[in-house]
Amino acid sequence: MDRHSTGKWTLTIDGERFEVTDRPGERGTYDFVWLSGPDPGYGFTSAVHPAVALSVTELEESARDFLKQVDPVTGHIE
Repeated sequence: MDRHSTGKWTLTIDGERFEVTDRPGERGTYDFVWLSGPDPGYGFTSAVHPAVALSVTELEESARDFLKQVDPVTGHIE
């Protein structure tokens, strides 16, 4: 899916799926919903300053950083 034309796409990283949305009017801000996680709708927001578009590699790194913080028992960041 072309992330730039839709503003929303699915990112798969390390076997986990995220719906990533570019926030309209807030360049450099992305909302991630953890689609394969245990809690529907759970996720995180990533924002960078200065406000520049992130590459797919940078977005993957954000998702990996999130997953490293998740408690495997609860499925949440504690």
